[in-house]
Amino acid sequence: MSATLRSLASRAWHGFLAYLLKFGLVGLIGLVIDVALFNALRVGVFGTDTWAQSAIGAKTISTSVAIVFNWLGNRYWTFRRHRRRHVLREFVEYLVVSLGGMAISLICLWVSHHLLGFTSLLADNISSNVIGLGLGTAFRFVLYRYWVYGHHRSDGLSNLARVEEAQRALFEQPPLEGTRAEVDRDGAAAEPAQSPEPRNQGG
Repeated sequence: MSATLRSLASRAWHGFLAYLLKFGLVGLIGLVIDVALFNALRVGVFGTDTWAQSAIGAKTISTSVAIVFNWLGNRYWTFRRHRRRHVLREFVEYLVVSLGGMAISLICLWVSHHLLGFTSLLADNISSNVIGLGLGTAFRFVLYRYWVYGHHRSDGLSNLARVEEAQRALFEQPPLEGTRAEVDRDGAAAEPAQSPEPRNQGG
């Protein structure tokens, strides 16, 4: 039973939990970037009375910057074994999922700020960086893990490595020992027997 539990724990770690931990660390750094830039824009560090200072504008800009950072972190660390050969296609799909997560956060912010009338900076942070971020993170992780970096993707590096290994096993598999011995015996039997050297005839 203990061996079975260890096997299940190992499969859970390598198949899901390790990715979740790395994804969480990358996302935490991205969150710091997102929140810091969002608040800097909202208080007017980069200018006042502009679209970038508005709640929606600031969140759109800060999340976009965080998306690029998170893509680099997840491509070259979290899912590095499953990153895609076609970088542009991977980034486009990653961007689609990230925009979906951002839309979830923006909807939460819009409902809180404009529909419910909670317009304070604290309310904006709770709605976008707590509720919206939590829902958006769960959405992104599932689609990153099982779509963008899924094992089934034909241009994924791990999938390509498995195909190459299978091809090597198919075309470069060495013969079995018994087969090699038979080949050696057949080869020896196929060699023409050398005729004995003529003996010198005495005159």
